[in-house]
Amino acid sequence: MKLSDYSYDLPSELIAQAPLAERCASRLLHVPSVGSDVYEYRFSQLEELLRPNDLLVLNDTRVIPGRLFGRKATGGQVEMLLERILEPTLAQVQLRSSRSPAVGSEVVFEPDIKTYVEAREGRFFMLRFTDEIKPLLDAHGHVPLPPYIQRADADSDKDRYQTVYARDPGAVAAPTAGLHFDEALLSQLAKSGVQQTTVTLHVGAGTFLPLDREKLDSGKLHSEKVTVDKHACAAVAKARAAGGRIIAVGTTAVRALESAAASGSLNAFEGETDIFIRPGSTFNVVDAMITNFHLPESSLLMLVAAFRGREEILAAYRYAIEQQFRFFSYGDAMFVEQRA
Repeated sequence: MKLSDYSYDLPSELIAQAPLAERCASRLLHVPSVGSDVYEYRFSQLEELLRPNDLLVLNDTRVIPGRLFGRKATGGQVEMLLERILEPTLAQVQLRSSRSPAVGSEVVFEPDIKTYVEAREGRFFMLRFTDEIKPLLDAHGHVPLPPYIQRADADSDKDRYQTVYARDPGAVAAPTAGLHFDEALLSQLAKSGVQQTTVTLHVGAGTFLPLDREKLDSGKLHSEKVTVDKHACAAVAKARAAGGRIIAVGTTAVRALESAAASGSLNAFEGETDIFIRPGSTFNVVDAMITNFHLPESSLLMLVAAFRGREEILAAYRYAIEQQFRFFSYGDAMFVEQRA
């Protein structure tokens, strides 16, 4: 498998830099389970693609304001992006600067947050804070917008880079397929007989790291924390018994469900997953997914290609580009059915 097999050319003007005024006003590209044709909808028309007893599986992780800006002891600027909080005062982070800070050095973030580099593990640094991290981030942290959004975060991002059903703080990137839902649409779908349940996968900053040969060969990705509880398992079983489909909202929900079903059947699961879903992988739970458009040569594009077929997905991407769909986190969405 080659990374270049999952490449495509995207005009920069199609990378959405801000959300639409209304969450469900985005476009929705339907990729059916058979054939090569695709169909255009508005996300507000999602009900037309769903059936009573279908089950929407939502990732209820909540994004932490995990970006800080500051200076090293040498005076050089540094940007911190949280990966995860390990202890009340210890975090695993990415640090972006002209030269990486040395282990043992001090980094001070705005307004006066003092930290020390305890260790480095590959791309990540272990950063010790002098005060508890979570209250500091709640008070001073910035919304961790992805690197392809070429602007500073705004107050509006605190709401819009968060799903309306976000509950469990722990992510540093949003499960972006869920950003298209508003309360009214979720209520409308429930009234039509579409069921809903939640899982949790705390998306890490590692999701933006480029794939390399090592990851391709190992078949493993960065580790993320997952919870699939007994209630979600029961909801899946109930939907299956009623003839409904299991529809994952986002690749993160796919990873959570398929991690919990790695043995072949779905069981409650809480722990870490480094699952790399790529062509050749088996899907034990998910029948369809709602997902945004993903970066070229990314693990997320590979996941969707594994689900529906590389040629079909790349053809759908070409169509989306021709029709000027909006791409990535604040962009438009796809409804992809598993290949028949």
